[in-house]
Amino acid sequence: MGKLLDSDLSIYMQIAKLLEEGILSDEYPEETQTPSTNELARKFSINPATAAKGVNILVEDGVLYKKRGLGMFVSEGAREKVRQKRRRAFYEEYALPLAREALSLKYSNQELSQLIQRALDAAEEQ
Repeated sequence: MGKLLDSDLSIYMQIAKLLEEGILSDEYPEETQTPSTNELARKFSINPATAAKGVNILVEDGVLYKKRGLGMFVSEGAREKVRQKRRRAFYEEYALPLAREALSLKYSNQELSQLIQRALDAAEEQ
């Protein structure tokens, strides 16, 4: 699991995002246990209540569930739920603003497609 570094995102949201990334990367497969709020709090030197707030976001989204007396576990279908959530966010945060800017700069569909392909190629090289 990574570090908490994104100052633009609240700590509890960073916890939720880190757990989501662990689910997407299969670090936490479906039906396996995730770190407890106390473990998260110790690892990142944060208040356990802050860690719990991040975990609870994923519980509300149906990504995690609690087994009484055992801890938090990854729900069946969690990986796909996280992927769909991230795709919606990608559309709203990146694709829509990109399309608006492309229109204002009078890019043709072909030019925009070529630009995106060039960016994908550059990203793959990194």
